[in-house]
Amino acid sequence: MAMTQTATADDLSDVSMDKDETEVELERLVFGDNAGFHESLKAHGSAASLSGSRSIDLGPHGSPTPAEAENLEGVDDADLFFLDSKPSAVDVPRLLPTHTSESGAPDHEDSAAWVDSDDERLVISLASNARLRKLRMTEAEDLVNGKEYTRRLRRQFEQLYPVPEWSTQSAQEKGSSRKKRRGSQMSDSSDYDSIDDGSAESGQLSAQPLAKLLQNATNLTQPTSTTPGTRKRLRPEILDVHRLKDVGKAQPSAITSLSFHSKHPLLLTSGPSALLSLYHISPHAPHPNPLLTNLHLRSTPLTTSFFLPPDGNKIFFSGRRRYFHIWDLNTGRVEKVSNVLGHREEQKSMERFKLSPCGCWMALVGSPRKGGGYINIVDTTTCQWTAEVRVEGNSGVADFDWWGDGEGLVALGKGGEAVDYSLVEKRVIARWIDEGAVGTTVVALGGHGFGPKELGGDRWLAVGSSSGIVNVYDRRKWINPDNVPARPKPVRAFDQLTTPTSHLAFSPDGQVLCMASRWKRDALRLIHLPSCTVYKNWPTSNTPLGRITAIGWSANSDMMFGVGSEQGKVRLWEVRG
Repeated sequence: MAMTQTATADDLSDVSMDKDETEVELERLVFGDNAGFHESLKAHGSAASLSGSRSIDLGPHGSPTPAEAENLEGVDDADLFFLDSKPSAVDVPRLLPTHTSESGAPDHEDSAAWVDSDDERLVISLASNARLRKLRMTEAEDLVNGKEYTRRLRRQFEQLYPVPEWSTQSAQEKGSSRKKRRGSQMSDSSDYDSIDDGSAESGQLSAQPLAKLLQNATNLTQPTSTTPGTRKRLRPEILDVHRLKDVGKAQPSAITSLSFHSKHPLLLTSGPSALLSLYHISPHAPHPNPLLTNLHLRSTPLTTSFFLPPDGNKIFFSGRRRYFHIWDLNTGRVEKVSNVLGHREEQKSMERFKLSPCGCWMALVGSPRKGGGYINIVDTTTCQWTAEVRVEGNSGVADFDWWGDGEGLVALGKGGEAVDYSLVEKRVIARWIDEGAVGTTVVALGGHGFGPKELGGDRWLAVGSSSGIVNVYDRRKWINPDNVPARPKPVRAFDQLTTPTSHLAFSPDGQVLCMASRWKRDALRLIHLPSCTVYKNWPTSNTPLGRITAIGWSANSDMMFGVGSEQGKVRLWEVRG
């Protein structure tokens, strides 16, 4: 009996109760009814006629009548709806200025990939915002629409960042053939050439030839003067030095080698980043000292690189490996020379070498052995071993330098033992010991044409040591090899460097000696010859040298020299008097 009463109560709860008059009136006020909806449509009939739309009579249930439904098929969608908003007080179509070309026709720009219709309805005030006032045409101008605002922003950006000339010229020259050559350009780009030394054979290595690299560069095909005698004499103690624009951007590693071309304004740099860079030296151009090309040799940190004298049509470069490479600039072919036949054990690394001024010989510092060090001389044409120079001592070869005529060289051991070797006679013609030698580090010859012909014709010889002392010898006193004293006296010993001497380089005319040390910041000095005086006015405390890792003089008569730093930067200076 209790269960029956419960079921009856649930059934009664599901039965909807009739609404009283108060509830019906409340729903009509809040939600409205059909009669109120029709009255609202009639009230807005006048607004619909003003906007160009047509009034539609709806049925009792809020739907159009059958007759009106048939007529709606030919009505535009814009006439069926209207925007319930206040009309704008600004005449939007007048905000868009009409741009015409010189012929009077409208100036149509390239069609955009996407157009937003709301841009024409936006209104931006240029006078009210201080950052937008620069976009006005006149001082009285204020309101513009969104499309004109976008156009002026684009114009302002192009004024601040103009389109590069190389991009427009490249597009005009290549034209429609760019797509066809896209595949080949990936392999022989003039900006960056990469060579996989481990996987490619020597005959397959290639890079850009010099003719293609120079075809768009100006003033490169005319040889520059290389006569040192045309230079006027420099004054001692005071030197007029002007800094030029730096060469390119900073390299990813230190600059360990720096070489100027003998005939063209070209500069070659290399470093442990395995990157060989070729620059056009034009410090007074709008874009000074541009990069011509890069050659990247994978897994081979480069130590030494030189142009092959006297024409400079080849580049020899190597690292701490059992091989070196030759880049033929005429053809773009890169050749790999693996070893020196018959002297593999003596030449475990080819990282240290120098090319003779005549361009016929290449001398490589061999591995030290008991009883002294060795220098192997290779023919640059056939890459075959030609001769061997032995230097007495227990520590190996410290450094060597070629005679000015390329028919011999002078080599020094780390203990100060020195030899002059003649390639004509294939023997050592003089032996002597550097005065006060304490760990000899570097040697250089200069002043070609003013010394004894039997010793290469070089007048000056400079020797640096681990203590920083630099001895300068005058070889004119050594009339012939038989008169070379066993312990010659230097003209002067310079002690301005307090750390080991790492670089010595004479100017082409032999009037200036540059000495530097990489073990201390800004450790560089210039010496005037033949007075043997150190220039006091340069460098100064504000000269940005850094830790010097390479120095080199230009081969022509403009007396330009470059300094490579440990930060990967190459800076240029010019000696003007």
